[in-house]
Amino acid sequence: MHLQTTQAWIALGLTALIGLITYLKCRGQGRGAEGGNKEFFLAGGGLSWMFVAGSITITNLSTDQLVGMNGNQMALLAWWELSGVVGLSILAWVFLPIYYKHNCTTVTELLEKKYNNVGIRSTIGTIFLIGNVVIYQPIMLYTGALMMKSMFGLDIPIMVLALGFAVAGSLYAIFGGLRAVAVTDTYSGILLLGMCMLVVFLSLQAIGFDFSGIPPERLTMIGGNDSPLPWHVLLTGMIFIQMFYWSTNQTITQRAMAAPNLKEAQKGVFAATVVRLLIVPPMVVIPGIVSYKLFGHLGDAAYGKIVWHVLPNWMSGIFAAAIASAVLAHFASVLNSSAALYVCDLHEKYVNPKPNVMRLSTVSSVAFVIVSLLLVPVYDGAESIINLVQKLNGLTSMPVLSVFIVGLLFRNVDARAAIAGLLFGVALYAVFSFVWTPLHYIHMMFITLWTTVAFALLLNRWVFGKQAEFILTRKAAAA
Repeated sequence: MHLQTTQAWIALGLTALIGLITYLKCRGQGRGAEGGNKEFFLAGGGLSWMFVAGSITITNLSTDQLVGMNGNQMALLAWWELSGVVGLSILAWVFLPIYYKHNCTTVTELLEKKYNNVGIRSTIGTIFLIGNVVIYQPIMLYTGALMMKSMFGLDIPIMVLALGFAVAGSLYAIFGGLRAVAVTDTYSGILLLGMCMLVVFLSLQAIGFDFSGIPPERLTMIGGNDSPLPWHVLLTGMIFIQMFYWSTNQTITQRAMAAPNLKEAQKGVFAATVVRLLIVPPMVVIPGIVSYKLFGHLGDAAYGKIVWHVLPNWMSGIFAAAIASAVLAHFASVLNSSAALYVCDLHEKYVNPKPNVMRLSTVSSVAFVIVSLLLVPVYDGAESIINLVQKLNGLTSMPVLSVFIVGLLFRNVDARAAIAGLLFGVALYAVFSFVWTPLHYIHMMFITLWTTVAFALLLNRWVFGKQAEFILTRKAAAA
């Protein structure tokens, strides 16, 4: 008990230190109520490349990744991170120049400008907002609480730990805006990456760097048809899953849109890409594989178990601080993005065009936190958090991406056709998920995407009487 108390004080002390450093870094640099939504949600365009990279990295990498991917206890899951390099590259070279050209605060603002219709912006913004509040935020709180509980063997209800994370994380988002969130992300990220790579090394050392005795299917990077990631899905839906996540996800792109200019933003994305390629993959699979060799199949409890096993007692508090800070930063990031979607895409468009941004963000954030906490028990006991998240994402990710693809590649498309295509895509993927699944769900996401694009274009032509014009063909003819 004395050891656990000491570790708790170390964790609290380091977490508080990151909070203090964030305060010192951000004080006197603008307030959301006075600077409007650009200041509160885009840090006044003042994030350097380092904070863009740090915030993107930690916004993606938190306990849901560490717990969920290591919970599969196989190397194959590293493809989720490795393929993220493609998604980040598309963000840097394709989407960021467009977002900066149109001076966007939210990714959905681009849709409003492309379709010349506010309804499509609010529709997609609402979908993103529901996804954040109903899926991402409660899962972050659950996995963060599960990590603490399994790592230290705490006899504390999951909901109590989740409540602590929710309250502390919301303070960053509410009182500091994106600037404080990004700074916290970066400093937390440095601590988390360092500690997680140490866990990787100590895990390998615990088995003498010897993987013998582990089933080959848990070590291969070429997945068979009965594996979670068959090799051929990397050539179809995986590419577009990454495009959706990294290039049209408000929580991720918001950080990249907060730099002073496009060049600085691209530098930050490139730095995040290097981290994604070289550092993250071993963190999310090796401890889980080692845990399988030492303890057998543990599911989502594998990561906490191996951390407790390999870390010296005196370092457990430091690791707990890294995890706690990452959960707080990650939760604050998504909460800030949720507030941005509500304020910019809904409230300013339909209620009050010039609200007190900080006050409105505070009220909406508190409401989102309460809903997320109420949903934490829904995810408690899920067989695999990471697989569950990907399947839930499929219901909206490809239909939403189809709206972006149609808007960016074609002119003269009626917004109603795109929205109808979106609804068709959600229904189609629901059928593929719950009624008839002839192929792997990632293949079905690929089919859903392009079927939805075709459906929207056909509706545009035969129902709304408009002929879509392929932009690249038009540019080639002009040249």
